[in-house]
Amino acid sequence: MKKITLSLLAVIGFVTLSFAQQKAVEKVVIKTPTVQCEQCKERIESYLKREPGISAVKVDFKKKTTTITYLTDRNNIEQLKTAIANAGYDADDVSADGEAYKKLPKCCKKPAGAINTKTSVPQ
Repeated sequence: MKKITLSLLAVIGFVTLSFAQQKAVEKVVIKTPTVQCEQCKERIESYLKREPGISAVKVDFKKKTTTITYLTDRNNIEQLKTAIANAGYDADDVSADGEAYKKLPKCCKKPAGAINTKTSVPQ
């Protein structure tokens, strides 16, 4: 009887331990409107794979979206948007870092008509 009880406690302990070690994984889609080409895709994917907790990155430059799967205890959506901006690209409401944007190849920069210039219009 003691052996059965000890075996049962051991099994319960292992099951509890395995559930306790599972990490919360989240998948998020971020709009990246300034992604233009395959080079942009590769640049963002390689940049984000260096971030902590990232398990998968997929950039779709035709749809202008970036899908990221990450561990919520190691990263969050704002950090991911900032990482994309630090690579030189706009991410949802976060604008690209100016210095990183200047370092992008010409084909990866925004077309001249798409640059957001805020001008005041007299009324």
